[in-house]
Formats: sequence, structure tokens, C-alpha cells
Amino acid sequence: MSAPRTGPEAPRTTPPTPDTATDVVRWAAFSCVLVPVVLLWYGSSLAGAAGTAFGLAAVTAVCRVLLRRSEQGAARLRAEEGAPPAPPRGRHHRAGTGAHRGGRHSGGSTPVD
Repeated sequence: MSAPRTGPEAPRTTPPTPDTATDVVRWAAFSCVLVPVVLLWYGSSLAGAAGTAFGLAAVTAVCRVLLRRSEQGAARLRAEEGAPPAPPRGRHHRAGTGAHRGGRHSGGSTPVD
């Protein structure tokens, strides 16, 4: 049995990218089942729980279609531009020069009335 290869000849693998749309749809499908069960548990009618399940399923289906179309459009746009994926943005990954950042300002030392 040989030791695992390390160094420059080791094959490079990329970590799997999370499919966030699939995760959202899975949670939505879970809630399509859970919400009617809870409604029945607390005494709602069977027709009301079934109507709620149908409504949630319809909204989930529409959201799934919209998410897929959005992902495909973004992938097509990136492919046309030939640009690498966008850098992460968030609280600590702000784009821009920092013109709107807080803190002390260097300026005149005149007192404020």
C-alpha cells in the first residue's frame, strides 16, 4: 500500500459547489408537508390543510422555475463575458474604494458650534 501523493504531482480536485436552489426547493417541499400536518394537529379542517398544501406546492413550483431560469441566465452571462466568477460580496467583501466607510475623517480642525 502506498502513501497518499502530495506535492505538485498530486491531482487537484475542486470542492463541490453547493446547489443553493436545490436546497431552497428541498426546504420548501419539506414545509409543504409539515405545514398541513401542523394545521391538522391544531384542529384545522382537512380541506383547509389540503388547500394550504396545494397553495404551498404551487408557490414552490413557481419559485423553483424562477430560480432555475435565474441560474441559467447568470451562467450564460458569465460564459459570454468569459470572466471568472464574481468575487464574494457581503459584510467583509465590499466592492468599491471605501468612500462610504465609517471612522474618523481627516479634515479641518475647526470646532463645531
